[in-house]
Amino acid sequence: MSKLFSPYSLGPVELANRIAVAPMCQYSAEDGKATDWHLLHLGHLALSGAAILFTEATAVLPEGRISPGDLGLWSDATEEALVPVVAAIRKYSPIRLAMQLAHAGRKASSHVPWEGGQLIPAGQGGWQPLAPSAVPLAAGEPAPTALDAAGLEQVREAFAATARRADRLGFDAVELHSAHGYLLHEFLSPLTNRRDDGYGGSLEKRLRFPLEVFSAVRAAFPAGKAVGVRVSATDWIEGGWDLEQTLAYARELKRRGCDFIHVSSGGLSQQQQIAVHPNYQVPFAERIKAEVGIPTIAVGMITEPEQAEAIVATGQADMVALARAMLFDPRWPWHAAAKLGAQVAAPKQYWRSQPRAYKALFGDTSMGQR
Repeated sequence: MSKLFSPYSLGPVELANRIAVAPMCQYSAEDGKATDWHLLHLGHLALSGAAILFTEATAVLPEGRISPGDLGLWSDATEEALVPVVAAIRKYSPIRLAMQLAHAGRKASSHVPWEGGQLIPAGQGGWQPLAPSAVPLAAGEPAPTALDAAGLEQVREAFAATARRADRLGFDAVELHSAHGYLLHEFLSPLTNRRDDGYGGSLEKRLRFPLEVFSAVRAAFPAGKAVGVRVSATDWIEGGWDLEQTLAYARELKRRGCDFIHVSSGGLSQQQQIAVHPNYQVPFAERIKAEVGIPTIAVGMITEPEQAEAIVATGQADMVALARAMLFDPRWPWHAAAKLGAQVAAPKQYWRSQPRAYKALFGDTSMGQR
């Protein structure tokens, strides 16, 4: 039996296997609203055979977008735009749906990647980024505005309000994005959090705001649904956020009812030094799983079925999430199941695509044809 294709549960959410489609920014929304691109993009990934599909980072406030093309969920209009996307997925796929809730912090107001990804000045259609402290992302850029007490309250409530909207839309889970150098990660790291109030300085104080946001979201999202957190386990910079601090964060999250930790790394600074290779982030997930006792999802350069199987089978992580590999091969779980001798869910319309060598891949696919 393949461990990768065995059932699993993230908190109260039951899953058919251990494969997730990771969040992938598409920069194709209009004023935060989902478009036909999201229907196509998420729709075809929903037919992949993975157990759970995470939406791209979804901004909780307009100023929390990375770019003008970011998906958002802060208003009735942005909520209504997602209704047909969710309805189409629910009609044709059994996949579970999770939404990644995000605020870009000082990385906001940027051009989309294929236009360079640089800061958009306020006079050219950009907006003023917000952050824990007035520390610019890049040399020569204007500093973001440090959040005051009113700003902190607005962000906290925005995360909770977006979680309530995700519940109304029918999402099974939400995930707080506290990784990759965005706002909550900026509060965690001493490199970007220079505050001298109750939200900066010691580790306990740097954890405070992300934990408050988590508690607000957990209270806003039904107990029968899962709430998890995406983390960068290290900044890959000496003196920055590291694995030991991540373990402390994970312990506090677990105490507050966190159902899973989605383990990535980096993204805070252009000074990071990362030696990228297959499984390079898996040891972080392994340590968190072993020392905190919370379900973990591993990511990063996981591309081969046997590789993913080994990660789960040896207990390094409970699940794997694929991003670029899934874009390159949207039927990756089908092909992995074929290699590992497992079965995977596929829509009836595609049953006839099953190669003769893998006639049990989709289970019982007997069907007549005139």
